[in-house]
Amino acid sequence: MSGGRRFDPERRDRLVDVTIDVIAEHGLAGLTARRIATAADVPLGSVTYHFAGLDDLVRAAFTRHAQRMAELFRDHFAPATDRASVLEAATDFVLRGHLATQRQWAIAYELYLAALRDPALREVTEAWMRSSRDTLQRVLEPELARALDGVMEGLTMHAILTTAPPTRAETRTVLARVLQVAP
Repeated sequence: MSGGRRFDPERRDRLVDVTIDVIAEHGLAGLTARRIATAADVPLGSVTYHFAGLDDLVRAAFTRHAQRMAELFRDHFAPATDRASVLEAATDFVLRGHLATQRQWAIAYELYLAALRDPALREVTEAWMRSSRDTLQRVLEPELARALDGVMEGLTMHAILTTAPPTRAETRTVLARVLQVAP
């Protein structure tokens, strides 16, 4: 059966996953259709066959990544039932990056930067933020959930990007102030 088309029903999904990998390794600036096709071991034409273009594929990849990160967030906060348990979960989230890897955060920050310039990617980040707030709103009122989400995001970035991350006590104190509970 040489020369025939290879049956590959999962090619589209594989292209999305490989795009996430290429972004993690090379950044969005180093992303090309050729690099994706090579990494996925598919013909270059597969990228345009399965997607309207590279922007469409990037949007699908970032959407998948944001959904995976949102799932980690939901799972992390699932046991929280009151402000005190949200405080503990939020502190762990910041200090441990809710167990996301440096690679996952690198992809997330690539998305954030790209979303500043691309309204379609801004929709992806907005959906991700909405998901985080919805998770927190199981226990908190909407305004407090939004504030806590933003503070956690900033504190997580600081914890990930510094050689001297804040201590647990420092992080807990800041988050307790946001949540209006005793540290």
